Amino acid sequence: MNQNIELPKDWKWVTFEDVAEGKNAIVDGPFGSNLKTSDYIDDTVNGVPVLTTKNLEGDYSDKKVRFISKEKFEELKRSQVNPGDILVAKIGSIGKTGIYPKNGRIAIIPANLLKFTVSKQVAFNYVYFYINSRDLQNRIKEISTATAQPAFNVTKFRKLLIPLPPKPTQQAIVSKIEELFSELDKGIEQLKTAQQQLKTYRQAVLKWAFEGKLSASGFSRLKNEQDVAKKQILQSPNPVNPDSDNGELPDGWKLTKLGGYIEDISSGKSYRCDERPPNKDEIGIVKVSAVTWGFFDEMESKTCFLKDSFNEKYLIRKGDFLFSRANTIELIGACVLVNTITKTLMLSDKILRFTFSKGVSKEYVLYYLRSRKGRKQIEMLSTGNQDSMRNIGQEKIRQIEFPYCPIEEQNKIVQEIESRLSVADKMEESITQSMQQAEALRQSILKKAFEGRLVP
Repeated sequence: MNQNIELPKDWKWVTFEDVAEGKNAIVDGPFGSNLKTSDYIDDTVNGVPVLTTKNLEGDYSDKKVRFISKEKFEELKRSQVNPGDILVAKIGSIGKTGIYPKNGRIAIIPANLLKFTVSKQVAFNYVYFYINSRDLQNRIKEISTATAQPAFNVTKFRKLLIPLPPKPTQQAIVSKIEELFSELDKGIEQLKTAQQQLKTYRQAVLKWAFEGKLSASGFSRLKNEQDVAKKQILQSPNPVNPDSDNGELPDGWKLTKLGGYIEDISSGKSYRCDERPPNKDEIGIVKVSAVTWGFFDEMESKTCFLKDSFNEKYLIRKGDFLFSRANTIELIGACVLVNTITKTLMLSDKILRFTFSKGVSKEYVLYYLRSRKGRKQIEMLSTGNQDSMRNIGQEKIRQIEFPYCPIEEQNKIVQEIESRLSVADKMEESITQSMQQAEALRQSILKKAFEGRLVP
């Protein structure tokens, strides 16, 4: 908010320091060397919690925090957090804000957080809402330094200004904001529910496809399915379950091994690289993050230092089918088709390229591997820690079973899948726009509130 703006006559500009409660009301956590890894203990009962930026999401369970001894806490007591304090990220995700629950126990913060104890003379949520306003978030960016991780100085934060009306007006503003936000939150919750139902619908489409219900021979088994699905997305609290399995395949289909239709699996090598994407005349190698559940992202690549490392057989070309053989449990086996590529990129040792025989559609295989059944097989055949990196070898990939049907029927199924997923994508786009509009409206409410235009 422009501080030259004319505030209502009984309002005034004050600093955050003016609306803070007592000594050490606005402080950050101890400098790194004062709180070392060796200071943490396993005693969740007697230890003092050390909060993190993850706690700004509202999760303060013991699983999300580490603990220090009471003796160590006494050394760092300046950074004490009391129940009901406001927490603000001052390094990294600067300005991200949360409230430490009133039923929490005494805790401290590390160096990347700031805590704010609000004066009892002002309405707590008035200050909290103002910190979350676009005006204040922009001013936090202005006082931040542009380093590898943005950060701001606590002294500068204390001097930031807040427009302050008399307390009755603060309370009236808070009540009005909460009323309007409650309505907004209900709408956003409905949008999130619709997003989840779309996700379920997409999997249901793939389920139907590989049961033969989207092929020419299977249409009679699923009349008016698309209209039914739309109604389920928008109205039903219990949309079709993509995990259900009738175990039957149409006549002329068979369950077979993927290896019987893979002519070749190519893999690249690991090279010493610069983390930035390559420029026009440079050679790059794809990162694992280039292959997810969306489209091939050529910007997720690294620049190779040595030009003689280039090997044409590893070169990625338009139309390639890429598969992530090493990734997290959520992304192991992620696959994409390369629709566009403008950079000179090679395969890495973690990204494979499949070449299929003429008897199978690569789009058909792509959608099957993205289906719930395909995913379950990949997860079962992969090895490694459930919580870290998983791997699946080439021989295991060849063992994946999929429902095979004649190529003409595969092509028809792919068309039907893409037709339905296109409808879902358009609905998703509309939901995303609505959520963006809701956030813009939220900020508009805050702007009016702190200019004195929300309540009389």
